Amino acid sequence: MISKKMQKALCDQMAREFSSAYLYLAMAGKATEMNLKGTAAWLEVQEGEERSHGMKFYKYLKEQGAELRFATLEAGAVKSDSLLALFEQVLGHEKKVTRWIYDLVELAQDEKDYATLAFLQWFITEQVEEESNATEIIAQLKMIGDKSSAIFMIDHQLAKRKAG
Repeated sequence: MISKKMQKALCDQMAREFSSAYLYLAMAGKATEMNLKGTAAWLEVQEGEERSHGMKFYKYLKEQGAELRFATLEAGAVKSDSLLALFEQVLGHEKKVTRWIYDLVELAQDEKDYATLAFLQWFITEQVEEESNATEIIAQLKMIGDKSSAIFMIDHQLAKRKAG
């Protein structure tokens, strides 16, 4: 059984994960408007991952017999006018998610909630991967600058990302 404080914190994170999915879908729409269909496809896969993260929180809360609370979803605004700016926003968002996960870990440690600590370990590992992927793409985009042929090639490469 987890505490009410932990239940609330996990429900809040569940909502953040679903909001992240909505943000990535909005970003995919922006990429489509920019005629970057490969980037849009990459972001759609990202949307699916975030939705699955929300479901992991949902299922864990159910397994713990927690009271499920559902917050109103909020999607941040897409503030990107270039492919580089889009992925800088992706990285910034993932860093925010990492901080939220760390806050949950600290709460679980304070409460000696070892089951939740074990559950959150997967998310810690996932966030390392998420930040690394975005950082790598940003480095490539900075390397190529405004070269449209190179942007076309990166967009084509991003299209190859598959779910799962």
